[in-house]
Amino acid sequence: MLPGQLFIFARMAQKKLQRFADIKTFPNVLEYPVHMQGNWKHFFKNDRPVVLELACGRGEYTVGLSRLFPQRNHIGIDVKGNRMYIGAKTALAEGLDNAGFLRTQIEKLPDYFAPGEVDEIWITFPDPQLRTSKAKKRLTHPRFLRLYRQVLKEGGFIRLKTDSPALYGFTKKVAAMYGLKLEEDQPDVYGQSTVSDDLKIKTHYESLDIAQSKKIHYLRFSLPATLPNIDDELQEILKQDENLD
Repeated sequence: MLPGQLFIFARMAQKKLQRFADIKTFPNVLEYPVHMQGNWKHFFKNDRPVVLELACGRGEYTVGLSRLFPQRNHIGIDVKGNRMYIGAKTALAEGLDNAGFLRTQIEKLPDYFAPGEVDEIWITFPDPQLRTSKAKKRLTHPRFLRLYRQVLKEGGFIRLKTDSPALYGFTKKVAAMYGLKLEEDQPDVYGQSTVSDDLKIKTHYESLDIAQSKKIHYLRFSLPATLPNIDDELQEILKQDENLD
């Protein structure tokens, strides 16, 4: 590595460490907290509906939704605190007291939310995990949907916004196999004559040229009371589809 590259790397590492230190002082950020199940009303000091953004990254959607819907509480969840710093700092600067951030793994959702405590979940531009062998890491895989079912209120919605036709198609396949109720299906969000304000919010990823050149897909769906145990069957179908490609 060249001296100039070493300097840049050191500066980036220092900046990352500083952000980790800073978010520990932010009142709107919790890192791996305990005893939060059923207690988010105390964190926000109200009992308004709770909306989650999973894998929130820089938190653009959490901040944007908080601006649009002050009557709801919004929580961005991610394990990468250095990215979360940006959204948390913006929310503090704007005085958005209905925006909070939780640093943890998505797999641990039931550790932080009581049954029925969450009204809605947004999944915005997640890693599509394109390899079939990694399908269980897709955030709309039944493995994750069962976790969401544990914390979502009855009839609560899950919203997926993605530029990945593979993840969009996979989620529709899951919906058909597992009895999810598709409430809204937009194969081309910006191709519609009207676009709702919540779908106009753009993440950092979506604002990049690589995303602008693609269609944006959107699904809104709710979960059945229980999801059938047919994950092996799903995996076999995915393998067959992969072999046909």
